[in-house]
Amino acid sequence: MFKYDFHIHSKYSRDSQTPLKDILRAAADKNLNGIAICDHDEVKGGLKAAEIVRENPNKYGNLVVIPGTEVSTSKGHVLVLGVTEKIPSFMTPEETTDYARDLNAVSIIAHPFRKAAHGIGYLAGSGADAAETFNSKCITNGSNKKARAEAERLGMPQVGGSDAHIAELVGQGYTLVNIEVNTVENVFDAILRGKTVPAGENTPKGIVINQMKKNVVRRTHSLLKGKTHEL
Repeated sequence: MFKYDFHIHSKYSRDSQTPLKDILRAAADKNLNGIAICDHDEVKGGLKAAEIVRENPNKYGNLVVIPGTEVSTSKGHVLVLGVTEKIPSFMTPEETTDYARDLNAVSIIAHPFRKAAHGIGYLAGSGADAAETFNSKCITNGSNKKARAEAERLGMPQVGGSDAHIAELVGQGYTLVNIEVNTVENVFDAILRGKTVPAGENTPKGIVINQMKKNVVRRTHSLLKGKTHEL
């Protein structure tokens, strides 16, 4: 089993200021085998993080970095892993997952039933390859339980992630990936075949509440500037 955190945000996200090297150091210190940087509607962070690891092979152990993004769709957020280009925002979730498939990327419905974090509210018919059924920022676990029950009903692969916006929370939520050789191709195959187990611990409530307050302030400023479409 290999341990991956598929949902991390860096300074390339509009709601995070965390340097990539801090994320990579935290992942290595917590003995993660791999991570996915999934900044909001941006791919630069994941691509840059992968480059940093390639250029410093002895510094971060055997850490695998998967470039990804958290796409804002018309109904909520979808994670896409294995991309090198931005995916258009505000398509429907179904159009987004189709777009990801055309790129040979893996799509995951992020925190499906966490309304406060733009969960799309459903899994059936979404076209996604997997569902995030453990998100460490779902502090009451109600939305995680609902996501897990629905994924099980549909026979849908499940993953977990931290949704970390600060380095110390990297690995708070994670996925155990049942593969023998740690490559991106094998990881994606395991996700598609459901050979993954979501796990982790909830983020402390105070940290979640503090971030929610910051997001309210950020969105208010954006609305005042006329950015009414930002999620």
